[in-house]
Amino acid sequence: MKIWIAVMPLALAATLVVAAEQKVELKAGPGRDKVEANCVACHSLDYIVANSPFMNRQVWEAEVTKMIKAYGAPVSDADAKVIVDYLVANYGAS
Repeated sequence: MKIWIAVMPLALAATLVVAAEQKVELKAGPGRDKVEANCVACHSLDYIVANSPFMNRQVWEAEVTKMIKAYGAPVSDADAKVIVDYLVANYGAS
């Protein structure tokens, strides 16, 4: 019974945090489908939005390359180019 009393508030807090999350809707544009299909396999899309003020083409290219080479993301070269182009056009630093 004591464990239930300790676990219940934690479960309630976790439920509230999950409920407070909002689904990230990426900007419409060519390549969004590739980003959504490939990137969410490993992380949420809010990383894209949160990091976008700091990312130019060179940085987005490096990030996509890192995801493929260091983390093993199964993204083809053609899709990687489309993903980078989309990210630069919609989430590149101004």
